Amino acid sequence: MCCRVLVVDDDPRFRELAREVLEFRGCRVVGEAGTGAAARLAAGRLAPDAVLLDVRLPDESGFEVCAALTEARRAPAVLLVSATDYGACEVVARCGAQGFALKSDLVAIELARYWPMTDTRPACAGGERD
Repeated sequence: MCCRVLVVDDDPRFRELAREVLEFRGCRVVGEAGTGAAARLAAGRLAPDAVLLDVRLPDESGFEVCAALTEARRAPAVLLVSATDYGACEVVARCGAQGFALKSDLVAIELARYWPMTDTRPACAGGERD
């Protein structure tokens, strides 16, 4: 089984699609969030191994959220995603992200490049949604 993942995106349709794709690929989606504030709370509560994080959130940028999440003692591995290509931007590396991928490439992303591919924390009873 893949790692435990928190999916963060303001579009519930994308969160649903990401959940389906990640679960099909063996990941355990332990929660979802639609804002930066909700992402911070969920990450603190759920302690995911990895976070799929949209760059554009309604309350703050995904870069800011990533920087906050990766400062934690047991920081999750963050993969930033967007419909716009930010892959060449220095801010991706500076904010602590493991990398960047286009949302349109979600199905083809080689997750092992960015995330630990096994559970590293105790099992969770179920996933949360915001």
